[in-house]
Amino acid sequence: MNRLNALSAFRDRELWATVFGYAAMVCVLIIVGVPLYYILTRSFMAHTEVYSQPVSYWPERWLASNYHDATTTLPFWQFLRNSIIVTGIVSAVKFVLGVLSAYGLVFLRFPGKNIVFLVIIAALMVPNQITIISNYALIAQLGWRNTFQGIIVPLCGVAFGTFLMRNHFLSLPSEVIEAARMDGAGWWRLLTRVVLPMSGPTMVAFAVVTLVNEWNEYLWPFLMADDARVATLPVGLTLLQNTENPSVTNWGPVMAGVILTMLPILIVFLVLQRQMIKGLTSGAVKG
Repeated sequence: MNRLNALSAFRDRELWATVFGYAAMVCVLIIVGVPLYYILTRSFMAHTEVYSQPVSYWPERWLASNYHDATTTLPFWQFLRNSIIVTGIVSAVKFVLGVLSAYGLVFLRFPGKNIVFLVIIAALMVPNQITIISNYALIAQLGWRNTFQGIIVPLCGVAFGTFLMRNHFLSLPSEVIEAARMDGAGWWRLLTRVVLPMSGPTMVAFAVVTLVNEWNEYLWPFLMADDARVATLPVGLTLLQNTENPSVTNWGPVMAGVILTMLPILIVFLVLQRQMIKGLTSGAVKG
């Protein structure tokens, strides 16, 4: 009898856990899906329909002209090129620095290693906005305002990547590492022939997170860019919003620009999401 009661209680808990799990997924879907639906439908609406009362939830006529306006009113393709340049360079630098710094913290011996790691952890606790004033003053003194190097260099901090890759490297089998060292593998051979081949999913996760963050970076490029020569897509969307009458924004082209801005990084995420999830969960506890 007690066994049947215990089994019934277990099934009840499992049922409630399932119900709460599905309820949580529905809430997340609503929170994420409603804004995306709003952006997508408004990107095909006429200006008057966006501001109509009562609110229209479905376009009466699907206007692809908003996408044409978004790419021709301002130099959209130049903004896209600038975003690719900034995102590509910053992500590549962050990736290399993150992997090498994490490798050094785990596999190399040098004095003050723990202090270096504590400094990196402390950097994770400091919001980027706090350092903007000092970075802005330094970049202005160097004469780098409205240049790619002025945008790129301050964005190359890599505290998160170092933390992520260090935790993963600590989870690698120590027997494999010791066997490679006994075979005479130097630090470079150990990194390229042993450590990195076992770290594929985590490196993908690191790369995707970095790409998404840098693609969506807005505040620093906005402060550094004075014109379209170096402005990125998020900054270009702000300029698109203010092209005509700033008090009555034509949201159709703006929302079309948002969709076009989202698409490249969304495709990258969808292609690599499985490896990213696997990489973020591997080695997350150990270390």
